[in-house]
Amino acid sequence: MNQMTSALHHITKQLMRAALALCLGLCLMLTAFAGVDAAEVRLSGDYVKDTVNVAHSLQETIAIPTEDEGHTAAADEARTLIYDYIARYRPRPKVNNLPSFTTMQTALNSLAGHYNNFANRPLPEELQSRINKELAKAEQSALRGT
Repeated sequence: MNQMTSALHHITKQLMRAALALCLGLCLMLTAFAGVDAAEVRLSGDYVKDTVNVAHSLQETIAIPTEDEGHTAAADEARTLIYDYIARYRPRPKVNNLPSFTTMQTALNSLAGHYNNFANRPLPEELQSRINKELAKAEQSALRGT
């Protein structure tokens, strides 16, 4: 009887481990094949192209009036794009020491800070102007290779 209980316990334990491994595997597969964000698609891995694309996208987003019905979705997409861009390029020493990255990071931090803290308020004109100038400067610097 004792051996039978022990064997049953062992089999149950093995089945539980297999079920857990199967569930974790399915979760990983579903996560990997979930819908791809537009931000992920836009980042190619080429620093110069990505910097230009992100700068243009954010300048377009900033230009959308707060009253526009697409503003909230555009701001959410911009926030995701900012996080993806920073996550991709901040850890790269060859990139994060460039003046273009530093300028870009300053603009992105300002815009993300506004979206995180004042999401329902319009972007102040002074901040909008400064961010547009920094994005343009970062784009020009990236195209020059600095």
